[in-house]
Amino acid sequence: MTNIVSKLNNEPMKRILDVIISCTALLILSPILLTIVIAMKIESRGPVFYVSKRVGQHYRIFDLYKFRTMFVDADQKLDGLKHLNQYAYNTKEVTTCDRCTEDEACSPLLFHDGEEICEHLYLIKKKKESQEAFVKIVNDPRITRVGRFLRNTSIDEIPQLINVLKGDMSVVGNRPLPLYEAEQLTRDEASLRFAAPAGLTGLWQVTQRGSREITPEERIELDNIYAHKYSVFFDIKIILKTIPALFQSENV
Repeated sequence: MTNIVSKLNNEPMKRILDVIISCTALLILSPILLTIVIAMKIESRGPVFYVSKRVGQHYRIFDLYKFRTMFVDADQKLDGLKHLNQYAYNTKEVTTCDRCTEDEACSPLLFHDGEEICEHLYLIKKKKESQEAFVKIVNDPRITRVGRFLRNTSIDEIPQLINVLKGDMSVVGNRPLPLYEAEQLTRDEASLRFAAPAGLTGLWQVTQRGSREITPEERIELDNIYAHKYSVFFDIKIILKTIPALFQSENV
């Protein structure tokens, strides 16, 4: 109960800090943002922003803004590049369950793509499908030259300051997730992360950036820690750590 009251008392101060930081940053960065917009328009046609649906605090869905870093026909080009997807390459098709016997299924039977399979095999197939939802292609030809620079410097994230100003996000919080990822995090131990605000930067970014690749379980654990501990002073500590972290190589 004490923890809940503490969080409620922190919310107004956290919001005031968000508005001050986002307004100040947008004002100071406005000449750079204008230059980026001009460069984007010179290189390729299309909108300035890429807008995607994300899930934030308490599973609230909102439109997240980023600078567009790909050509407008990127989705159409993906079909011809699926063989280069590193996530798909590392996953193999599983058609049988090693736990089932000829006489008895290891778990309750479910339907998947018109086929009756055990629950264990069903979960394996769903996990593979979720992995293939991620796309990672080395030297992705769908990315523009300006877009590659924006991604390497994390400048493509700056428009999310608009989300902060609107109240969709906070400067510090847990990363807002795409819908397909959030749908998989409804278990008690995973859903706790959604008790905290969505944020531009957060605990796992400043503790893991530049280090080894962390597992989804480790990310959730760090997100849960933030959900338990977040406060204005904890946010300021993370913000101060974010600046040097931006100059490290990102592997997470």
